[in-house]
Amino acid sequence: MVMKTTLTRGAYTGALALVLAMFAVACDDADTAAPGDMSDGMVGGLDSGALDGGGADSGAGGDGGGAADEGMQGGDGAMDLGGDLDVGGPLDGGDEPDASADGAVDAMPDAGPVAPTVVVISPRPGATGVALNRTVAITFSEVMDPATIDGLSFRLTLDDVAVPAQVTTVGAHALLEPTEALLANTQYAATITTDAESLAGLPLAVDRAWTFTTGDAVADGPAPVNLGTAGDFVILAKSGIDTVPNSVLTGDIGVSPIDATAMTGFSLSLDASGEFSTSTQLVGQAFAADYAVPTPATLTTAVSDMETAFTDAAGRPLPDFTELGNGDISALTLVPGLYKWGTGVLISTDVTLDGGPNDVWIFQIAGGITQAAGARVLLAGGAVPQNIFWQAFGAVALDSTAHFEGVILSQTEIVLGTGATANGRLLSQTAVTLDANQVTEPSE
Repeated sequence: MVMKTTLTRGAYTGALALVLAMFAVACDDADTAAPGDMSDGMVGGLDSGALDGGGADSGAGGDGGGAADEGMQGGDGAMDLGGDLDVGGPLDGGDEPDASADGAVDAMPDAGPVAPTVVVISPRPGATGVALNRTVAITFSEVMDPATIDGLSFRLTLDDVAVPAQVTTVGAHALLEPTEALLANTQYAATITTDAESLAGLPLAVDRAWTFTTGDAVADGPAPVNLGTAGDFVILAKSGIDTVPNSVLTGDIGVSPIDATAMTGFSLSLDASGEFSTSTQLVGQAFAADYAVPTPATLTTAVSDMETAFTDAAGRPLPDFTELGNGDISALTLVPGLYKWGTGVLISTDVTLDGGPNDVWIFQIAGGITQAAGARVLLAGGAVPQNIFWQAFGAVALDSTAHFEGVILSQTEIVLGTGATANGRLLSQTAVTLDANQVTEPSE
């Protein structure tokens, strides 16, 4: 029979060394053995060609060189370094394990379902000035069973009295919508309990409770995306930030897990503390993963929060507008809401976002964003860039002298052409490229 298992690269190397050692012993024995008996000196009856040198699993589109196989939403960066080692012959010292029809033995059963956890909550814990008509929303790590999420397991309370509300569950998202406006300037408590279960029948790992305080105004559109500590940066990227001088960036910038050498064109000057750098192009500071503590941990958290925010924005259910303009929003006026496209988005002429200072826009874009030279995103009615979220799976390209408003959450690169400007944040899971640009963080 054949035993088939998956090894790490280190184990693979050790196994290969063992095989070669056995081969050497067999060759020594062969000096005295009859021709054709060399295989008798090998432990376990090693078959010719039994060592199957499977390499790293690079995933779709990989180069086969042991690249990490990352998922659509950013992935965990885990790397499958193992190949398949086929060792011929029965196992010594015991019965042969059960084999499949082709003689292979499964190395390990599937891990099976895991208990769901809370990934994102809105309004965020401790939030203030929350709109009086805001929906309370939770995103879970697993698809949930709607029958287990109701007014008992997911509730909003005021002084321990439940607030009348309608609860809806869509996939991994649960929404609690009060049936009447909340009271102004009042603290509310929200709770999701372990009575909530995934479709696999596993309960939430632990209860989750938090509070928020209302303001005195209503708002249109979905709940804003919680950026966490990623919101401390005007530009945050995982693989680099490059500028052609002179750019003017108002706010902090950061790169992680790449080091400071990936921030180019800034002529950075490292502070004596070693925790950050400065530049004449920055009204703020520059941070990198190889700077002194606590910077590495701070950046790790910020990047994780950026990825969580991307997942939150991409996963919001029940869009108000779908495939508007077939992806071409040029010359349109957009009201607050949740917009979704299965394509990229094109802005070839000015587009206007018209709404109040508490209103929210979320744009879910399966492709990228292309903004033509000189085209502008304009705000009207008091709309503010910190409440505008552009989530894109593809590349974002703002051409020369274009003007943009809002927070960009891109799974790939963000490129600004010569002289382009933006009010908001550029949060990229790869790189940001600048060319004499002005980028200003919102004044929140």
